Amino acid sequence: MIDHTRLKGAMLAESIALTGATGELGSGICRLLERRGVPQRLVARSPERLPRVENCSVVQASYADQAALLRAFRGVDTVLFVSAHEDPARLWLHRTVIDAAAEAGVRRVVYTSFMGAAPHATFPFAREHSATEQAIAAGGMRLTALRNSMYADLVPRFVGDDGVIRGPAGSGRAAWVARWDVARLATEVLLDDDHADRVYDVSGPEPLDLHETARLLGEVTGRDITYHAEEEQEARQSRAGAQQWQVDAWVGSYLAIASGETSVTSHTVEHVTGRRPWSFAEYLRAEPDSWRHLAA
Repeated sequence: MIDHTRLKGAMLAESIALTGATGELGSGICRLLERRGVPQRLVARSPERLPRVENCSVVQASYADQAALLRAFRGVDTVLFVSAHEDPARLWLHRTVIDAAAEAGVRRVVYTSFMGAAPHATFPFAREHSATEQAIAAGGMRLTALRNSMYADLVPRFVGDDGVIRGPAGSGRAAWVARWDVARLATEVLLDDDHADRVYDVSGPEPLDLHETARLLGEVTGRDITYHAEEEQEARQSRAGAQQWQVDAWVGSYLAIASGETSVTSHTVEHVTGRRPWSFAEYLRAEPDSWRHLAA
């Protein structure tokens, strides 16, 4: 937990910069920091989309603009680096952010990574996250990696118009995690240097297979929602017409579930924040807007 006696002296001026604050995760962290009275610098490509919070400054910069990022990060001690949206150039964008932070003298980076990040991970984006973690460390900055499990709010989007989740996940499991729980964790991590040089697995409290996941979705929506375990080739053919990198990523996410790489459960959220994360069922009850489009 955060030591507020240390915080009082450490946060008299902006020492934290947040990227990604226009998104759900980043804006949640931004608001939690505001509640704590922490000055923050918000770095955004589209500042007009930022949440309205007190005690902050705003710098316009995209991940592709190293000069603007350098200006944004100067004088900052810690940066929350929210990973870029999926894109063939994502790793290049990440390296641009890292180079700017290193040149600006940033001391610590809190990075939103992915569970199972490794050079040879099944999920292509997990390999990119691994490369990003390595680049941060190679840039001479202290890394706190939050290796998040798959987000719970994405799951309702897996359901087709016919009420079926299709993918080559086999009988594998995923410990779906709510973004709000990740935001709570990230806030504490940003405010305490004891979390530097650490890699955290971040998950919900229980791993569910997609049959169980579909059943829980069916209970809240009032629909008959089921899971069909596709073969890999069947899955690739069903996505024909999309760009190859998109197909590889989509199929790879399900194969990562099948391999067990997303089934890890950790006590990180509860240990650091003092409160356990929502289960998937609790998330669905608390956030009906995430699945309302599926309701019968």
